[in-house]
Amino acid sequence: MIVRSIDDLKAQGRYQENPGVWTSSRYLLREDDVGFTLTQTTVAAGRTQLMEYKNHIEANLIIEGEGVVLDVATGEEYSLKPGTMYTLDQHDRHELHANTDMRIVCVFTPALVGRETHDEDGSYPIL
Repeated sequence: MIVRSIDDLKAQGRYQENPGVWTSSRYLLREDDVGFTLTQTTVAAGRTQLMEYKNHIEANLIIEGEGVVLDVATGEEYSLKPGTMYTLDQHDRHELHANTDMRIVCVFTPALVGRETHDEDGSYPIL
């Protein structure tokens, strides 16, 4: 059984932040050998991020806050609020805009190593 607190993540180097922009708490990573990554991400109000996970599938569940996700290919916008889930099942290029501070639980497959940062396309590389 794996049990971790936010304090554990900070002590283990599994917590990353860009103050006033985002935080990423990485609860499960590849080294945990469960086949996926589980994170909790926060995005600050007013922030917009353009992303395209070319190497991963990502599912997101909004826990707190409100925002919009834009499918760049179609121009379709989806409102996000607590209880809303969106999955980038086609490696969709998307833009996330936080109207308020947002807290999101994210699942990635394949699992992340934990050192990944977004590249120029908004993707995580396979490490």
